[in-house]
Amino acid sequence: MVDSAELKAKKKITVIGGVVNLVLSILKIGLGWLGQSHALIADGFHSLSDLLTDGLVYFASHHGSQEADEDHPYGHARFETLATVILGAILIAVAGAIVWDAISRFFNDETLTYGWLVIGAAVVSILAKEVMYHVTLKTAKETNSDLLRANAWHHRGDAISSFVVLIGVGLEMAGYRYFDSIAALIVGLMVIKIGFDLVLDASKELVDTALAPDKVEQIKEVILSVDGVKELHFLRTRKMGEAALVDVHILVSPKISVSEGHLISETVRLSLIDQMPNIGEVMVHIDPEDDEVASPSVSLPVRKEMVARLEAAWEGIAEKAQVKRVNLHYLDGTVSVEIELPVTIARETSALEALTASFINASLTVSEVAQAKVLYS
Repeated sequence: MVDSAELKAKKKITVIGGVVNLVLSILKIGLGWLGQSHALIADGFHSLSDLLTDGLVYFASHHGSQEADEDHPYGHARFETLATVILGAILIAVAGAIVWDAISRFFNDETLTYGWLVIGAAVVSILAKEVMYHVTLKTAKETNSDLLRANAWHHRGDAISSFVVLIGVGLEMAGYRYFDSIAALIVGLMVIKIGFDLVLDASKELVDTALAPDKVEQIKEVILSVDGVKELHFLRTRKMGEAALVDVHILVSPKISVSEGHLISETVRLSLIDQMPNIGEVMVHIDPEDDEVASPSVSLPVRKEMVARLEAAWEGIAEKAQVKRVNLHYLDGTVSVEIELPVTIARETSALEALTASFINASLTVSEVAQAKVLYS
């Protein structure tokens, strides 16, 4: 695995965020316990959840960027997805305990102490997390990382929850009872939502949910803009980590060469990777006819059997042994045959015409053949 500049930038900002979250977690949980502020304790656990998220981002950046191997032919991006589901479940469980504790506090007489220390911790948290939001978002844009962008919003979420604590504790100090517990309840519900969002988004990826409709439409536009593509169908998309995977069938002119069809498919693949962000892999299937509803040619004999039938039909033609090439076109449930002969096979035009008619008539006796053509080279 090559440790690229982008990967180093991701790891660096993630480590910085982890250190900030660790310090804030200790500060808020410690001062929350000292000042009997359940809201600050809840906010401390929110920062602790962000510390776990930082660990997830670092893990995903390191392992998810490894090259595909024999055991993981599509790469390691879903290490991140699995870790996200686990993290979301942990957040929901922790936040549930916070909510339960906040509700139970409505029924006891504990009072807030060291209020100004609690407020100071909340202010420090707001400033630190807002700075981390902007710095992380800047790195996310530079590295085009959805994972870092999501982590930046986790920092912003922590800043908002600290602001909720600031308001709640301030109102409690002003004489309005239970506002610290109300603030703790709000923060707990915010963390529950974050947990559910993480689990939901990761689960969509695990069950191969398609990309957003607007992204799918952009993909269609890029494919149809490629010269040689007449139509497309069976377009399927899914996510794997930060990358999107695309499978598509494209309809091309039915009688072009295999090499031209391959060139068109490669142009489609490279156009999507170049023009669409985060496209990791594109699989293009070439179709000579529209098989979206049915495949009319699928039951026709394959080449070996078809050529054997044609050779049997040509049995009475003396020039049969001089056939250079036979091209078969399977279209609309029938076979079109192109027979290539050397131009020196006959000197007279009339002889060539007679020979052409012989091959065409004989070929048309094969039931699957709808059209026959003789070419001289």
